[in-house]
Amino acid sequence: MSKYSIVIPVYNHPHYLADLVQHLEQFQFPIILVNDGSHAECTAILRKLDQQFDQVSLIEHVENKGKGQAVITGLRYAAHIGMTHALQLDADGQHHWDDVAKFFQLSQQQPEAMVIGQPIFDASVPKKRLYGRYITHFWVWVNSLSFDIKDSMCGFRIYPLDTTIAVLNKAKFQPRMGFDSEILVRLKWEDVPFINIPTPVIYPEHGISHFDAWRDNIGISKAHATLFIEMLKRLPQLLLRKFKAD
Repeated sequence: MSKYSIVIPVYNHPHYLADLVQHLEQFQFPIILVNDGSHAECTAILRKLDQQFDQVSLIEHVENKGKGQAVITGLRYAAHIGMTHALQLDADGQHHWDDVAKFFQLSQQQPEAMVIGQPIFDASVPKKRLYGRYITHFWVWVNSLSFDIKDSMCGFRIYPLDTTIAVLNKAKFQPRMGFDSEILVRLKWEDVPFINIPTPVIYPEHGISHFDAWRDNIGISKAHATLFIEMLKRLPQLLLRKFKAD
């Protein structure tokens, strides 16, 4: 029987936290908030939510370790408490919360699958961020030898925890923004099926992005380079699987 949880990495995103937790409370699933070294204001909100809601568990990093590491911490905790799946949702107000029920429904229909959001952007998206995503899309398609991953950077997704934890135990991951793409490629290598769900994504008025163009682009590039080298080593196996599937 599937047991679902919700993992929310948080680093100085105070504006939407209370509303988000209140919206998610209806699903009656454990909500795991990972405080990734936030400042005092955001930390105070997180601790208040931890006390206010029985469903909430708060895990805190003493210092900022990066979004990827915060997600890893949350996923491992979810597995530790006996969950089979974890919905990852970002805390910056970009995601369309009304689609959460749809994500759960499709995951329950195909529990072995990785369910990922395929963003539908409005005019609020910064053009540099939008165009930059296509570089990552290209390398994800190359490294996975597949077009099954429509958008690897969307932080709205459901992980099947058994296969995800097994993959986490096999490799060292980029601790920041590169993680979102890297984990999907490695799950594809393990022949995990993917379900892509079109979902609106906005850049809200009080949205706070911690994307560092220099640091995070270097991290993402390192992740793609590592994946490419490993993909070449796996190429015969991946091609054989692809030909069998066709």
